[in-house]
Amino acid sequence: MDKLLTMSAKELSKLEVMQRLEEKRLKQKEAAKILRVSVRQVKRLLRRYRRVGASGLVSQRRGKASNHQLSAEVKQKVLDLLKGKYHGFGPTLACEKLVEVEEVQISDESVRQMMLTEGLWQARKERKVTVHQMRERRACFGELVQIDGSPHAWFEQRGPLCTLLVAIDDATGKLVALVFVEAESFHHYVRLVRPYFERCGKPVAFYSDKHGIFRVNQPSVGTGEALTQFGRAMQELDIEILCANTPQAKGRVERANQTLQDRLVKELRLRGLSSMEQGNAYLPEFIADFNQRFAVLPRSQHDAHRPLTAAENLAYILTWQEPRTLSKNLTLQFKHVVYQIQTDRPTYALRNAQVTVCENASGQVTILYKGNSLTFTIFHKQEHLAEIVDTKQVDRVLQDQHHAHKPAPDHPWRMYPASDAIPPAGIP
Repeated sequence: MDKLLTMSAKELSKLEVMQRLEEKRLKQKEAAKILRVSVRQVKRLLRRYRRVGASGLVSQRRGKASNHQLSAEVKQKVLDLLKGKYHGFGPTLACEKLVEVEEVQISDESVRQMMLTEGLWQARKERKVTVHQMRERRACFGELVQIDGSPHAWFEQRGPLCTLLVAIDDATGKLVALVFVEAESFHHYVRLVRPYFERCGKPVAFYSDKHGIFRVNQPSVGTGEALTQFGRAMQELDIEILCANTPQAKGRVERANQTLQDRLVKELRLRGLSSMEQGNAYLPEFIADFNQRFAVLPRSQHDAHRPLTAAENLAYILTWQEPRTLSKNLTLQFKHVVYQIQTDRPTYALRNAQVTVCENASGQVTILYKGNSLTFTIFHKQEHLAEIVDTKQVDRVLQDQHHAHKPAPDHPWRMYPASDAIPPAGIP
């Protein structure tokens, strides 16, 4: 009775070639080209075929365990870590931590298969591909820097909701600046870019969305084009601001946000960080690791950053600035506060003078006249009026209002017992 033999398609191809060699219908050199092996290997296969027949062409490893398979102890250790310390991690990031931190030699595909088997991870469904016009990276480091803000639960349930401001170089994919802030604002973007300017110099251009921080979205009044405070500061530093029409146009920073919302959140969790102060202290270490993994070499080795000049005083340029005209009494009003100028010169010399009011992030005010600061006192502070709130900030402001008006634990109304409560009208 003939023995049933199971062969793969590759092995069946070998069998056909060996049969043609036996019948002298094929040369060994031609057989080597067909099988993509050496002539010496063809001779070995032919000798084995003549000796034991077709079974000699079947792999001897079939049905046997791989020599490179993980031991049961290693598998159990990896599963315990995936279900515990690295719960919620994706296969690639989990593999990196297992190799670098836990010193387990394992491939990302092995981790992926284990997570699929245990139901710890699901492959994403393929979405309908939307074709967008490709844009080549800029050639030089510092030629174009994309900036954006990403509101997210960065500290999960351990800390407050906040926004991560991101600046990434277009040519290299390097993160050049990160900072956790309460929300997107002029002063917070200044907090992002000022250390970057002092460290690397001035980039040629910023690429952003159409947020009101970067672009005046209302029709400008008059013949001149209006500038936002951030736009005015970048104009003084000779840095161009380009605004994208769609999120896909600034896809590099958008994709970086997605990567950060995965990797950075997990890193903060592993270190037990729960506040923006702790997160900002850790960010330089994270930036260095991120750039080492994902940054690429630019097409040109030229660094397009320009050094700051002696005339470019960031302490004044990166402040909120508004022009004012002094009254006959040498007073001006700024943000519901009346400032009285103090001077030793005759008062008529400064009447109707054009001055610039500068306010930094801490609320400190400086009044400049022809580049020199003027001494002043606060003459009058008006009551708080209705606040103008940007659409993106409504949720944050309402949340702050809720917390601001929450009664204290020792508030007097909490001291009354339930029996002393005043009954509603009509109830005796």
